[in-house]
Amino acid sequence: MLLCLSPAWLTKVPAPGQPGESTLLVSKAVSFHSGGLTFLDDFVPPRRATYFLAGLGLGPGPGREAAELARDLTCPTGASAELARLLEDRLLTRRLLAQQGDVAVPATLAFTYKPPALLRGGDASPGLRLVELNGKEGQEALVKEEVGTFLHSEALGDALQVAVKLSGWRWRGRQALRLYPRAELGPVVDTVLALLEKLEEEESVLVEAVCPPARLPFPGSPSPGPELALRICAVVCRTQGDRPLLSKMVCGVGRVDRPLRHQSSLPQTLEVALAQCGLGEASQVAVVRQRVKAAAEAALAAVQALEAGLSAEQRGGRQARTDFLGEVHPASLSPPPSPAFALAPPTSVTPPACCSPPSSYSAPSRSTASSRWPFLPSGLSHLWPGLCCRHLLLPSAQCKLISVCCRWFLQVHLVDSDPNHFASQLVQTFIHFNVTEHQRDEENARVLAELVRARGLQLDGCFSYWDDCLVLTALLCQELGLPSNPPAAMHLAKQKSRTQLHLLSRHGPPWPAPSLYAVPCCPLESEADVDRAARQVPLPGVMKLEFGAGAVGVRLVEDASQCHEHFSRISRDLQVEADHPGIGLGWGNAMLLMEFIEGTEHDVDLVLFGGQLLAAFVSDNGPTRLPGFTETAACMPTGLAPEQEAQLVQAAFRCCLGCGLLDGVFNVELKLTGAGPRLIEINPRMGGFYLRDWILELYGVDLLLAAAMVACGLRPALPARPRARGHLVGVMCLVSQHLQALRSTASRETLKALHDQGLLRLNLLEEALVPGEYEEPYCSVACAGPSLAEARLRLLGLCQGLGIDGPHYPVAYFLSHFK
Repeated sequence: MLLCLSPAWLTKVPAPGQPGESTLLVSKAVSFHSGGLTFLDDFVPPRRATYFLAGLGLGPGPGREAAELARDLTCPTGASAELARLLEDRLLTRRLLAQQGDVAVPATLAFTYKPPALLRGGDASPGLRLVELNGKEGQEALVKEEVGTFLHSEALGDALQVAVKLSGWRWRGRQALRLYPRAELGPVVDTVLALLEKLEEEESVLVEAVCPPARLPFPGSPSPGPELALRICAVVCRTQGDRPLLSKMVCGVGRVDRPLRHQSSLPQTLEVALAQCGLGEASQVAVVRQRVKAAAEAALAAVQALEAGLSAEQRGGRQARTDFLGEVHPASLSPPPSPAFALAPPTSVTPPACCSPPSSYSAPSRSTASSRWPFLPSGLSHLWPGLCCRHLLLPSAQCKLISVCCRWFLQVHLVDSDPNHFASQLVQTFIHFNVTEHQRDEENARVLAELVRARGLQLDGCFSYWDDCLVLTALLCQELGLPSNPPAAMHLAKQKSRTQLHLLSRHGPPWPAPSLYAVPCCPLESEADVDRAARQVPLPGVMKLEFGAGAVGVRLVEDASQCHEHFSRISRDLQVEADHPGIGLGWGNAMLLMEFIEGTEHDVDLVLFGGQLLAAFVSDNGPTRLPGFTETAACMPTGLAPEQEAQLVQAAFRCCLGCGLLDGVFNVELKLTGAGPRLIEINPRMGGFYLRDWILELYGVDLLLAAAMVACGLRPALPARPRARGHLVGVMCLVSQHLQALRSTASRETLKALHDQGLLRLNLLEEALVPGEYEEPYCSVACAGPSLAEARLRLLGLCQGLGIDGPHYPVAYFLSHFK
């Protein structure tokens, strides 16, 4: 198989003894070899093609040139412009398929202007009404009568919506699908009349039934979310003896109120898509798969029969034929699903890259140079070749960060606002500087850079995992010429509404496009913004601080009055850093309103180097205590199916790249919905709370070490397929819910003693038992086990014994998602 990237690499020459036909010669091509090797080859003399397949098009450019090359060849040709033009006529293919007894098509009303010969006459097709028009003017009465009859006909079944669109080669990829409720006669008639004016000869306007949507269950959600629709995409090929054979099947799930296309939906396997609809039994999946297979193969057989009756001129050559088709089955999800049918010609048969569902996560392969040193976990990490004795600058001090870096024999240079900070005596150099005025980060970065140069420091890297200092760190790296992400990328990820709105504008390529994961939102800086946001963002929604952390101030709002109430409360209570240190108020207290997304919540911790994904770790979160969103429980590794885990990793990776985050360790919070992953927010630093500790325990990978290496321009050598050596399940303890237990049965001393005995894993997150309206978790208590079920059972028993579990804090419910 040879890949030709330019028509100039191919030449047509007359075929001896075959008048009107040509031989195709290849002078240059990309060749493929075992082991993933590719070469760009020049062929002298040129090679003769024995089979030809090309992307075709009528417009100017390579598509038209390819169509000319494909015409009248002596070798078999998998497609031609003439055949593609026939199959791009949705009305023609729909009528062709409707005449096949075992292929269902959506009920369709078609207004066709001077139809082609293949559409004239013939037997009536069930569910397909064809209205021939000799003119485009003065058709109002006819259109109203036909549309009214169609909308009330039994052929539409239980369809609640109809779609109005154009049919014909000229409209391929250019038309906007319009959806209307079945009961709205007037808008449908008006749209049909408007589209009739655009028709040329042999084109049509179609009014067709839209399959009823799926309703995917999400227990514990505050209200039903948007209805979802499922479509099944199949690729069917011609095999030996001209037998059709199903080659690939991929599902797309999306909102029913939006057109469902390849580039606007995420791919899923049939098993995962049907399981969300309550059809998880293997026998049920097999029934649906067999129905789609039979319909898809019957469709290609029908196309083959049509082509057999065409002349060589009509086919675009004696050897031209259709060898494979992309077929779309919008499925009704009333068990068992009944697939309707639409057809895509071979010019668009191969869906974009987003339509290949990932089966499992696999990091890119590493070069020999980058993988020559084995990863040394735990206490041996300070022996890492190349990292030892590196000079690292840390804006703002964190106790654990300083002590760990010192264990790695790093030469640490610290910048902090506190002149008496405990770590000032532990580091190589201490620079006292106010790093809390983040509105002046650009100016402060220039001043700090001058201080570094004045001290003659030769730095290898600079990093921080303190949220407030991430943008300052990037600006300082830019001033000093150190490895880092662009400051604009860090600022984009730091401000939550900018993250979402930026990604919503990124439609690809490449695919899957970041816009598929982003969620509609609106920034809030004043009361006037609240009214505008409540009109623009679907409610219920989630209000949160733009630069917040730890879920402080995050709340579910059901209507505009709750939006105003919560905005006023946050504006009053959380104004400056001193009101609640460590949650980002140094950046201000602006807020945002975003659409509430149903689904299960997950964290994905990524390690990126040079825009390549080196490692990813997925954890599951339990249901939050609405209307707040403080974390309750978590487990690692994820209990999701490999395909869903890979979807989350892909989403996190694409969102980071979409924001320009190419190097570092990042924590991405996502929800897994019926239509795939949706972004909650990106934390452009290592995951907080217990995540670093858990990943180190389960995988032997230290994210802090990886972050330090990337900051120094060194590529961490991480396992390509990290495998957990057990399971961890944990719950959060809150002062507001567990104050009595934390002072008695679950005191700090008791929890530490159990931790030292290996009976639980304790991560203390706060120092004092101080209750408050805007609280963060006090600690995380987790249990390990060889299986998820055993770890969960151990934790539940421990929480019951310690008094952490109770009617006010039902641990069993919080752990119920982990299966």
